[in-house]
Amino acid sequence: MERKICAYRHYFTEFIGSIKEVEAKKVFYVLDMLKMQERLSERFVNYVEDGIYELRAEHGGNIFRVFFIFDEGNIVLLFNGFQKKTQKTPRKEVEQAKRLKQEYYAEKGNQYR
Repeated sequence: MERKICAYRHYFTEFIGSIKEVEAKKVFYVLDMLKMQERLSERFVNYVEDGIYELRAEHGGNIFRVFFIFDEGNIVLLFNGFQKKTQKTPRKEVEQAKRLKQEYYAEKGNQYR
């Protein structure tokens, strides 16, 4: 099984463009694992809340997070990403991911009307 990965709007692209190439490669490495494997360790993927997950990639002591959802069981949609600097995921990042998820489903619903 291979999942299709697509980014919602520009958020993921901007995030990837803001980090070093070697860090971006690590994020893409974990994304490739997510595409191919049914389940990943909590070291790489963690459930946050409200159907939102975070992908975790670490390089050189820096931890990078990217929020995503599963849509129709096969498509992974990427939302905002950030460099984690504290132990706990910042609430404002979670709230932004929830807002983007709502926007995504609202736009998707409008496509089928």
